[in-house]
Amino acid sequence: MNTFVTGAKKAGSAVKKHLLTSISYMLPLVVASGLLIAIGNLMGGKQVTSLAQMNFPNSMTTLGVLGMGLLPSFIAGYIGYSIADRPGIAPGFLAGQIASFLGAGFLGGIIGGFIAGYIALGIRKIKVPRWANGLMPMLIVPTVTAIFTALIMFFLLGQPLTAATTALNHFITGLDRSQRALYGFLIGWIGCADFGGAISKIPNLICDGLLLDGIKGPEGIKVLAAMVPPFGITMSYFFAKLFHKNIYTKREIENIEVAFPMGCCMITEGVIPIAMNDLLRTLPCTWIGCGITGMISYGWGNESSVPSGGIFVIPAMSKPLVAVIALVAGSLVTGILLAIIKKPLTDKEVNETQDESQDDEKNVDLSGVNLQ
Repeated sequence: MNTFVTGAKKAGSAVKKHLLTSISYMLPLVVASGLLIAIGNLMGGKQVTSLAQMNFPNSMTTLGVLGMGLLPSFIAGYIGYSIADRPGIAPGFLAGQIASFLGAGFLGGIIGGFIAGYIALGIRKIKVPRWANGLMPMLIVPTVTAIFTALIMFFLLGQPLTAATTALNHFITGLDRSQRALYGFLIGWIGCADFGGAISKIPNLICDGLLLDGIKGPEGIKVLAAMVPPFGITMSYFFAKLFHKNIYTKREIENIEVAFPMGCCMITEGVIPIAMNDLLRTLPCTWIGCGITGMISYGWGNESSVPSGGIFVIPAMSKPLVAVIALVAGSLVTGILLAIIKKPLTDKEVNETQDESQDDEKNVDLSGVNLQ
């Protein structure tokens, strides 16, 4: 039993590693493509299919849409790369193209990437004559992997993948306002669960995939909720100061000064050094605030065709006023809750905490550290 549990944990860790590797390569494509679409749309551009219709706004929108179309291939290609190194890239990208052909979107890209990656990894382990070693990474592994991947995805998984993607899209688009509010709360909460870490990246990837299928509401939640933790923590500092209550040390205040501008750019990770000092109080407050932002944004039909950019892309959203209300409401709730429930610090504690940290740093002995 223990062997099974250990094996399951290792398999889960491997899947997460490969998926996160793919996401890290995919994000620049998603961000750049989304911003291109926003730039084009703000200037009245649209997607076109001929050079006769091309002007600058249309070129921006068209290029952004083409970039978004590469999403399944990027996901699959870099999952294949993470699993089987360079020989897994080509069959992974081809698996992503199959997913696009099937209309299976990001879900098909993920599954295709794992299929191609593990087939390539298995073929790499086959012993071949010495003369064939040089052909393995460039010819044999990619070609044979692509053949087997195509057979599996076209003839075995094609219809189930297409049906699953269609069902998911119909489910999302069929929600009424109250249901959208509930799911908006859940997406906002989970999407900020660990401040941009591994847990957050999974629902955010799903939002990116739905955007590829033309469903833009979840992407609006992702963009807005990511800003709530840094904005809310910043507000909590000012609320506490208003009532003469010290809840942050000097070092934490310095971190807040960095986290806020990072939050404006949709970078949530700046709050991690602050939250780690009081997780039990900070996490529930940020979860509730992010959930409320998602509930308002999704419940009132706000959408975003841009997957990143923070406050700078709010004008490009379908309902900018709703977006602002959602962001402010969630941040206010987080700030008020933190100001109320965080433990007050004395002036001595505020200053001594920083001094003790600096003293600890000075007293650290690194002589026994082995860097080999």
